[in-house]
Parts: sequence; C-alpha cells; structure tokens
Amino acid sequence: MRLFTTRRRHVRLAAAALAVGVAAVCTAGIASAADQNSKQLKIALITHAQAGDTFWDLVRKGANAAAKKDNVDLIYLHGDSPDKQAAKLENVITQHVDGIALTLAFPDAMKPLVKKALDDGIPVVGVNSGFSTWKSMGIPMYVGQDETLAGQAIGKRLNKEGAKKELCVNQQQGAVQLAARCAGVADTFKGKSETLYLEGYDMSKARSRIMAKLMQDPQIDTIVTLGAPFAPVAVDAAKMAHSKAKVVTFDLNPRTAKLVKEGKVAWAVDQQPWLQGYEAVDLLYLNLTNGDTLGGGNAVLTGPAFVTPQNIDKVIKYVERGTR
Repeated sequence: MRLFTTRRRHVRLAAAALAVGVAAVCTAGIASAADQNSKQLKIALITHAQAGDTFWDLVRKGANAAAKKDNVDLIYLHGDSPDKQAAKLENVITQHVDGIALTLAFPDAMKPLVKKALDDGIPVVGVNSGFSTWKSMGIPMYVGQDETLAGQAIGKRLNKEGAKKELCVNQQQGAVQLAARCAGVADTFKGKSETLYLEGYDMSKARSRIMAKLMQDPQIDTIVTLGAPFAPVAVDAAKMAHSKAKVVTFDLNPRTAKLVKEGKVAWAVDQQPWLQGYEAVDLLYLNLTNGDTLGGGNAVLTGPAFVTPQNIDKVIKYVERGTR
C-alpha cells in the first residue's frame, strides 16, 4: 500500500512538472506573439519649415513626445519649397514607413504622392496647413487651425479696436496657409488691408522692408505678422519709422510672449504647434494599432485662441518651457 502511494505521488509530480512545462511554452508563445504585434512603428513627419522658423521646433518637440510615449521611431524631414518637400515625401514612401504626418502648404505638389502613399496602404494625417485641401486628397484626419477662420477672427477684433488700415506681413509667398490668414483678415476687416511679402527669414531685410513701408504709408495703424519671429522685428521697425502702428501676430515664442506681457505686442493668436505635432503622431499610432480615427470627418482644431496681456500669465511658463 505504501509502495502504491509513493508511485501515485511520482505520477502527480510528473504531471505537475508537465503542466508547468506546457504553461512555460504557452507563455513564451504568447510573449513572442505580443512582441510581434508590438513592433516599433516607423512614422515620418514632413513639414515645409524654413530655416530659422522656431515654430517648427515646437511641432517637432510635440511629435517627439508622442513618439516617446508610443515607442515610435520618428523620422523628421522638411523642405522649404514644393519640390524639396515632395522629394522628402517620395523618399519615405519608398522606405515603406508605417505612417506619414504631412503639412500641406503646397497641395498641388503633394497630391499625387499622397495618393501613392494611400494606395500603398500607408495612412496619412494632414497637419498644420492645407485645411481646405486635405479632404479632397482622401486624407482621413487633419490636425491644425482653420487659417481663414483665424484671420477672420483677427479682422473682427481689429474692427472692435477701431483699426483703420492693417498691413499683413507674409514671409513665404505661395504657402497656402499664410495666404489664407491674410485673406481671412481682409474678409472681415472693415478698414483697408494690404499684404507685404518678405524674402524668408532674413530678419535684417524684414525689418528694413517693414520700416520702409511704414514710412511710405503713415496711415497704417496695425501690423499683422504671420509668425512669432517677425513680431519683435515689426516692433523694432515701427519704432525706427516713428510709427504708432501696433503689432499683433500669429503664434508665440518666448520673446514674443514677453512682448505681449509688456504690452509691446498687443496680442497673439495661438494655434498650439506642440499639440499639432503630438496629436499628428499619436493619431497615426492609434490608427495603426487600434484602427482609430478622430474628428468624424472634420478637422481636429488646435486654434485659434487669443493670448493677451490679460491672460499671458496662464501660458507664458509653458511657452518658455517649449511646449506651447
């Protein structure tokens, strides 16, 4: 009887050992499958950034934050002309990246390549520019600001403030989102509107051109700059031209935020570039890993919001931190 019991114990021990072994094999198989399903995704962010434009540093920081959270291998590229940006886009399509976030400042150049990417099964998210064209390209999601709406909001605010003539300063002729901003202002502004085109981010030339325009036309009482780096330049130009024109701007950076706080820039329209980069990458990740889409066929808006001397203290610490 004792011998039988001992044998029975051996059988139990052997069965238990077998069960543990099977469980270990199954666990290893599950882990292996999970590893395959959670492979690091490669996502490209391609912008039309010009050298010297700090706005895109914020977009990139946001994209990097999302990439780190989502364990994404992020490729950041930029081209400041239609041909250059198209070449970058074609390159990542050839690499068969998993997803593409793309600015659409030059929609005609991007359209055939966007179609190629979508035909190849690469999801594309529009970001920052191309509000009026992303849907027609077949892109399912867009993150950014309605530039026309933002411009119209500025025009309405200038009316309330009693402005009579505004100068819209455009630093990149041909970029559709900048043209939409100036057109939006002119659409709702009851006074006179004029656009001054600059030659990129040469700040010395920008200052001279704005100053010359103010001296030529002393009736200009408001300068609207389309990027935060140009607001301090416009403030200097107005001072040098002995003009009383006030400066308002699109976007923020630490220097311009300080000028808003000091009242030297009347106010700014914030479209939250850090958030644009973050959401563009995160939306692609969620689409690729969970089939998610956001917006219900409409854009995911990150602006416009007015930042004034009255509310600047709520955001300036984030601007200085580089996340707003």
